[in-house]
Amino acid sequence: MDKVLFLTLSLVLVLTQVNYSSSSLRRVSKAQVRGFDWKNCGQPDAPAVLKTLTVSPDPISIPGELTASASGSTSVELAAQLSVNVTLEKEVAGFWVKIPCVEELGSCHYKDACDILNQLIPPGEDCPEPLHTYGLPCHCPFKAGLYSLPQSDFTLPTMDLPYWLSNGNYRVQGVLGAEGKELGCLKLSLSLHSD
Repeated sequence: MDKVLFLTLSLVLVLTQVNYSSSSLRRVSKAQVRGFDWKNCGQPDAPAVLKTLTVSPDPISIPGELTASASGSTSVELAAQLSVNVTLEKEVAGFWVKIPCVEELGSCHYKDACDILNQLIPPGEDCPEPLHTYGLPCHCPFKAGLYSLPQSDFTLPTMDLPYWLSNGNYRVQGVLGAEGKELGCLKLSLSLHSD
């Protein structure tokens, strides 16, 4: 799986599970993600590039089943002090409004994505499925090379969302960097509809 994609998905998973008081979350018993789309937003010669990403079904039900495949590459090793700048925007009355960083979620700067991955999957533990089955790494450093995740099935559990993350259209941009240099950029767009 492409490192940018894995880091992005891992950060989303980590940040939705930690650092929140129970009063700032609301239980979502049923939600749908519609119109999921993605594109690279880095320079044409960016070292880390997502080549393919397919996700189905559309809409994606939460809780529910998801099928995904991905491929990508990096021409440089991705190691410690790997920063991620996330910009999260919501469409309000036809305008895109930047959501500030609230309790480590939103438009935030994460200084060390490798450290966050270590919190999600402690060093020494096996990588979660299906990464383990396909021999894909889940800890820094990520060696230069090509990565591919064949079509795989995932179960999405019931979620707790921050109180301010409500129904609507969203855009997320993640910029991966190290030592002041941009290594890759990925943009996601989706619509969230929840009970």
